[in-house]
Amino acid sequence: MNIEYHRHGDYYFPNLTLEDYNPKSIGKYGRMRKRYLKEHRPMLYTNLLAAGTLFLHLAEIDEACEGRIEFLTQQMAKQEGVTETLKATDQMEWVRRMNNIRNLAEEIVLHELIYC
Repeated sequence: MNIEYHRHGDYYFPNLTLEDYNPKSIGKYGRMRKRYLKEHRPMLYTNLLAAGTLFLHLAEIDEACEGRIEFLTQQMAKQEGVTETLKATDQMEWVRRMNNIRNLAEEIVLHELIYC
């Protein structure tokens, strides 16, 4: 293993570079995962950061959370009987029930993917 160094004053520092990567945007759930790792799992956070895979991990978690919430929302709405007919006849009831379903799906996903 050949490592090159540069001198700064009396000290030698290795010439380190990061691999090229295409940073993905990190949304709400990626930021929540980052905060959780930083506060409750500092060793895992440090390892991911040192390996250069933290932002990839956060982007994957964010994407997985969004997809899982969408899937759960659709399944629960179907199971609860929340349909377009209800939306056309009683919009406020439809909004209330869909908000409850979305909040429940988000709570499930937070415990499955973010806080694990």
